[in-house]
Amino acid sequence: MRIRILRHFREGFKNLIRNGWMTFASLSAVGITLLILGVTLVIAMNAQQMSNYITGQLQVNVFYKMTATPSQEKQTIAEIEAMPGVKSVQFVSKQQEFKDLQKSIGSQYNDVLSGLSANNTLPDKLIVKAVDPRKTVALGESIAKLPQVDKVQDGSDIANKLFRFLDVVRNIGLAFVIGLVITAMFLISNTIKITIFSRRREIEIMRLVGATNWFIRWPFLTEGILIGAIGAAIPFAAIFFAYRAAYTKVGGAFMSIAFPLMPIGSIGSKLALVLFGLGLFIGIWGGIMSVRKFLKV
Repeated sequence: MRIRILRHFREGFKNLIRNGWMTFASLSAVGITLLILGVTLVIAMNAQQMSNYITGQLQVNVFYKMTATPSQEKQTIAEIEAMPGVKSVQFVSKQQEFKDLQKSIGSQYNDVLSGLSANNTLPDKLIVKAVDPRKTVALGESIAKLPQVDKVQDGSDIANKLFRFLDVVRNIGLAFVIGLVITAMFLISNTIKITIFSRRREIEIMRLVGATNWFIRWPFLTEGILIGAIGAAIPFAAIFFAYRAAYTKVGGAFMSIAFPLMPIGSIGSKLALVLFGLGLFIGIWGGIMSVRKFLKV
């Protein structure tokens, strides 16, 4: 059995060399299509990475009433922590808020702010994060009903627009990827069909001498596997090394914005799985479907 498999792969490799221009056409179709698909996947994965980062920054700022006592503040914290879907609760005193304000404004206004430090009227606040960032707004609405809470900032306007935008981008990207996959399957299959059609006499002769359908099919099947594997390896190498160079140059972040890009290892493993898996599947599918019509009695 092993000898037969090696023989079929050897014949498939010889066929690739023997049919030089048709092999080049097939590899070009596979390579270009998977290259476009791979670039799209890299962009989509990094877009998803950025969306996860952005949604992870969503939080609810909870401001106490000025009349709230320390015991009431602790009770409020306990009530919020008991709410379902709460990931973390961080207490920020008014003194810390004032220091943060000084840092954000800049050292040039230290003289002005130093006169206000003694009369700090900023309220204590809580920073609350939800387990599911999409439920941040709903969590803020529940917290706003607590008796010692003066007001809540949940960024509802920004959050709702952000989620709508991310949903649209994800749906468009998904539809584009599915369209590319379907296009690749038919394009590569048709290319392999042309290759096999040019060798239909060879198939007819093999049938006349008594060769079985699978004996005839295997060399073409292995040829499709080789075309899919080689056609996937070329765009994978091009995309991987280009991404690694770009990732290193920008320091793992999107330009000057602090959006972390997908790690090189994660991109490489996922890209290899998709491109090689799709390339082999298309090669096998194209080989089987293309030779089928010539094997009908």
